[in-house]
Amino acid sequence: MTFQPEPARPAAGAPGDTGQPERDQLIAQAHQRSESYGLRPYESPDFCPVLQSELKTRIERSQSLFAYALPVMETLYDQIVNTQSMVILTDADGLILHSMGDDDFLARANQVALRPGAEWSEARRGTNAIGTALAENRATLVHGADHFLEANQFLTCSCMTILDPYGKTVGALDVTGDQRGFHKHTMALVRMSAQMIENQLFGNAFRDMVCIRFHSRAEFLGTLVEGIVSFTPGGRFLSANRSGQFQLGLSNGALHAHTFSSLFGLSMSQLFDAVRAAHAGIVQLHLPSGVKVSARVEWKSPAASLPGNTDAGQAVQPGTAAAPRSLAAGPARSPGLDDLDTGDAQIRAVIGKLRKVIGKDIPVMVLGETGTGKELMARAIHADSPRHAGPFIAVNCASIPETLIESELFGYEEGAFTGARKKGGIGKMLLANGGTLFLDEIGDMPLHLQGRLLRALQERAVSPLGSSKVIHVDVSVVCATNRNLRDLVANGQFREDLYYRLNGLVVRLPALRERGDLDAVAARLLRQDQAGVQPGEPPRIRESVMEMFRRYHWPGNIRQLCNLLRTARLMAEGEAEITEDHLPDDFLDDLRERQGHAAVPAAHMLPGAQPTRLADVEAMAIVATVKAHNGNISAAAKALGISRNTVYRKMEEARGLPHQAG
Repeated sequence: MTFQPEPARPAAGAPGDTGQPERDQLIAQAHQRSESYGLRPYESPDFCPVLQSELKTRIERSQSLFAYALPVMETLYDQIVNTQSMVILTDADGLILHSMGDDDFLARANQVALRPGAEWSEARRGTNAIGTALAENRATLVHGADHFLEANQFLTCSCMTILDPYGKTVGALDVTGDQRGFHKHTMALVRMSAQMIENQLFGNAFRDMVCIRFHSRAEFLGTLVEGIVSFTPGGRFLSANRSGQFQLGLSNGALHAHTFSSLFGLSMSQLFDAVRAAHAGIVQLHLPSGVKVSARVEWKSPAASLPGNTDAGQAVQPGTAAAPRSLAAGPARSPGLDDLDTGDAQIRAVIGKLRKVIGKDIPVMVLGETGTGKELMARAIHADSPRHAGPFIAVNCASIPETLIESELFGYEEGAFTGARKKGGIGKMLLANGGTLFLDEIGDMPLHLQGRLLRALQERAVSPLGSSKVIHVDVSVVCATNRNLRDLVANGQFREDLYYRLNGLVVRLPALRERGDLDAVAARLLRQDQAGVQPGEPPRIRESVMEMFRRYHWPGNIRQLCNLLRTARLMAEGEAEITEDHLPDDFLDDLRERQGHAAVPAAHMLPGAQPTRLADVEAMAIVATVKAHNGNISAAAKALGISRNTVYRKMEEARGLPHQAG
């Protein structure tokens, strides 16, 4: 069985609609409500829009909706240009926030106060697509004489409500035109555009959580019809988009009684294991109905890669989850710069420099080794900036194939290249409009695209691939790299003019081994990891373990420490503190090799062996232990208390030693 997007109820007021009785009933009920508000059909429209200051305040309240809707509105308008029409975005009260359309039709629309600042609720305008869609919370088409006020009956209007990631109505998207130019496909365009906005709002709200994108047909992944469901790293359900609810066969309210495990029949750790082994990142899952789906798993924690958490172990009943936040009130603030100050003098100096340029249109370049928390710093800069209510859009220039990075960054028109999605794609730079664009690993951007980026930054405008139109954007830019850009410039691998355009304030994040706040960082990471799974205090870290951490060189920096602590916390579940027994074997092996702290039992020493390095003693002792167990690697590893991989590696090392057993 193949699931498709949730079948839409007939759009109210559609001419020739097969659901005529239902349509007539809905319009009749809307007219009754209009009369109850004291309106009369022959009345003149209300020409009292809100003041500009109030309109600005209402836009700021709906900042996330506004930021994500604007590029979608541009694309939608391109589909209806020169058809005597306009595209309209409203807030949840029906107040028009923004509109765009054909100039001649905009002049006619202005005659009935169809412009930003005007409220088109049923209580103010009677039956109309915007007000009735918001009242009924459904796609609505009000055509010609279906409008309650006679002054509006020259219009045909197709409207779809927009839901936030928690199912609350935050606005509406509408196409209004001359009723003589009605086209039955307009509602489908509006519906798809609204769904695109919803999916982008969903991805932004849960960008630090585990998001699963799925469909019974793999080719539909990455399209508007894919289901999206979000969980905490521990498996607690957060939300699902419209298509996700339809495919799962459960509403958001019913889904709150489930965990990832109860829905998909496997633990989160099993899911992440499957992702690591998956071809092209696609795994196979089974829905509660038994239907097999293809899925992609996303988890963009600032400090770690895919975690190995187990499930939370208990279902969350409706009403017990944290109170959902309304996007109309703006997204929750991410950790700011103060949250990153855990006592290290170098980090504190970096934060001091950043505070002097935040909000002053100075580009920031963050340098540092892989895993030092460059994206976390970029998010903190955004959170403390005047743009904090706008989107934060991250682009990893090293992880996107060179053939796709141009379309990913600037967007593309339909048919721009083979395999392009129908209706084109919105670029990350446009998605960041009004917010912050984070270009990670900027040193890996292909040379031929650096010129386009420079031009876009200088002109504050982008042209999607395959298009001649120019779209103005307002973004703050933060870049990051672990490469030496000066050397790249000298070698002709990075444009000098782009280097100086991005080189406003350069700050360097110290490696973890260079920081003086290791204890505080470890404690913070443990608290964050615990909070994502269950309430309560995490286990303490034994002082002897912290001493090991201080001796270690941390090649993977904070990302490595985060993963190690996550594993240790799981191993220490139910215990008061993390000890050496809870640490991964590869960490202990690496520490012994580099620090020379291996303790080799005398019984395992080879006869006549006089190695000059403890690592050699260890390698030969392992060979002797394997011989003592008749070549059984698993038994030898168990006897030595190390992993099988370590045994194999040490045996390889021992082959070159002069005193190895014959």
